[in-house]
Amino acid sequence: MIIDQVYNNIKANQKSTGKSERHSRSIVKAISWRTLGTLDTVLISWFISGNLSIAFSIGTFELLTKTLLYYFHERLWNGIKWGNK
Repeated sequence: MIIDQVYNNIKANQKSTGKSERHSRSIVKAISWRTLGTLDTVLISWFISGNLSIAFSIGTFELLTKTLLYYFHERLWNGIKWGNK
């Protein structure tokens, strides 16, 4: 129910303002941000564990999950009118 309302608000906002990001832009932003974030996670994991293999395992898993989360977060906020002029 709530998801339907959010989805309908997103569609209505895109039609009324004509301003929305393309999915490809959201994807590129998600990838660039997660690359930076994953490097940070790998370095922190390596520092804590002392094991580069474990650090890259954590970084890889984190990259996949957080990229998807960021993409959907961006798309949701793209449809929220609050704070836009």
